[in-house]
Amino acid sequence: MTSYADNGDREPMAGRALVAAEATGDESAVEAALRPRTLNELIGQPRVRDQLGLVLEAARSRGRPPDHVLLSGPPGLGKTTLAMIIAAELSAPLRITSGPAIQHAGDLAAILSGLSEGEVLFVDEIHRMSRPAEEMLYMAMEDFRVDVVVGKGPGATAIPLEIPPFTMVGATTRSGLLPGPLRDRFGFTGHLEYYEVPELELIVRRTARLLEVSITDEGAREVASRSRGTPRIANRLLRRVRDYAQVRADGVVRQDTARAALLLYEVDEDGLDRLDRAVLDALCRRFGGGPVGLSTLAVAVGEERETVEEVAEPFLVRKGYLARTPRGRVATPAAWRQLGLAVPPDTAFGQTPSLFDDELDTSEDRGN
Repeated sequence: MTSYADNGDREPMAGRALVAAEATGDESAVEAALRPRTLNELIGQPRVRDQLGLVLEAARSRGRPPDHVLLSGPPGLGKTTLAMIIAAELSAPLRITSGPAIQHAGDLAAILSGLSEGEVLFVDEIHRMSRPAEEMLYMAMEDFRVDVVVGKGPGATAIPLEIPPFTMVGATTRSGLLPGPLRDRFGFTGHLEYYEVPELELIVRRTARLLEVSITDEGAREVASRSRGTPRIANRLLRRVRDYAQVRADGVVRQDTARAALLLYEVDEDGLDRLDRAVLDALCRRFGGGPVGLSTLAVAVGEERETVEEVAEPFLVRKGYLARTPRGRVATPAAWRQLGLAVPPDTAFGQTPSLFDDELDTSEDRGN
């Protein structure tokens, strides 16, 4: 396993790759250049890192592919990065696909038949894979073979196809949607947690080094504290703050520079952005704090239901500004205070739901 001593050699290479990616405007290449390459370079997630390191070390000592790995957690926490690290630690090639791209069993069969021995197959958003493909994947993961059906009707023939041993890495933001038989076939399951501010500070400083940006400790802390516990957001905010520092300041990211830049980009001290504040504003000012159904709330802020549910709502719930109740979404007292409003004495958050509340909200909360 690569040691920390190797970071000095890797970072200049990553920095050159990052400069080249930014010069071409390739956003995906920029993100790839910012990713750590080994488990030792990975910042945060100590429990998953230690557990996964043990799994990989044992597999290398046996000379066999490790058990299949399932990574779960919110977006932006490093599931794709960990898949790349697994392949790098095993010195194995990596093949990347996604659940929505595998809509037929034949799509999966084509991918599996092209794998080489020991290769790592990464399927992002694996819970969105079609059911026929899932059923084919059961046999592939367990027995390293699939049955390819040729023909239709009574004349159809199943041809067994042997697959070389490989390591499956699945990533999901909604592990509860995975069927039990598929989830049980993963030998290791790791859940990624949101990052603490000190961990995000280290990530911001590392990214600043790669971007060749001068940043103070206070500036790094300011960016990290507004990053919603997510490295992807921290890196994005740092790049925008860097732009502000270069154009409107002396090029150094200090605390006051970071604050001014993030104010311009509408990211407040708690990490709330325009959409978050629009949701809270609609909930408190238009609907009196709720309860209100998700679809109605989405229409009020001019966004799709899925955008509010998957982008804004998880962070607002985690910060304690919004609560999900059987009757709909409700603003907490903290949400009223965040908007500078007095908390009404008769807010819905303080009401006790009745025995029929589940029934009342069911259709509205589903978007009907």
